[in-house]
Amino acid sequence: MFQLISTRSVQAARLLAPRSAMPLEAVRGRKSRADPVAKSKEGRMKVPPPVDPVEMVVLHERYTEYQLILRALRLEFKEELLRRKYEEETGSQAEEKAKQESEEHCGLMAWNNQENLHLLKARVARIQKEKEEAECRKMEAALQCEQKQQELLKQKEKEILQLQEDAKNFITLENLDQRIEDALDNPQNYNFAVDKEGRVVRRTLLQ
Repeated sequence: MFQLISTRSVQAARLLAPRSAMPLEAVRGRKSRADPVAKSKEGRMKVPPPVDPVEMVVLHERYTEYQLILRALRLEFKEELLRRKYEEETGSQAEEKAKQESEEHCGLMAWNNQENLHLLKARVARIQKEKEEAECRKMEAALQCEQKQQELLKQKEKEILQLQEDAKNFITLENLDQRIEDALDNPQNYNFAVDKEGRVVRRTLLQ
């Protein structure tokens, strides 16, 4: 009953305590070295529990046997691990692993050679196609150049023929008198106008 009342009082003190104050729990402290012995323990003598010699011998034997068994198991496990490691490195497992690696390497090399051959054929075909396309472009450029040369020659020939045709009407020392007489006999009036529709309007009389 007293403990229940004290617990309730502690809880009430916690609830009524101000917020700034830290709540402290009622913890039973330990006795220091300088405190005297409790009155209920003043005359007590601490005596170790009795030990049965027979039981002690039996426990010692069993503990020794337990240690020997554990040591034997550890050595057995260690030997098994060492044997497996040795077999993996130099035994049949290592030979089998080396054989598998060799077969895998041969397979990868065959696949690599096949891929290289396939890429070589594709590269040769691509180079041949590019060479043919370059030859076609070169021939087309040569034909275009030749056509331009032919057109230029035709234009030059046409200009020469036109110039020869115009040369017939040139004024020379031989036909100078005749051209003067023709100009006097056929006067030309260049005083004219052109309307918006492009028609020539001649109204000015020759003086």
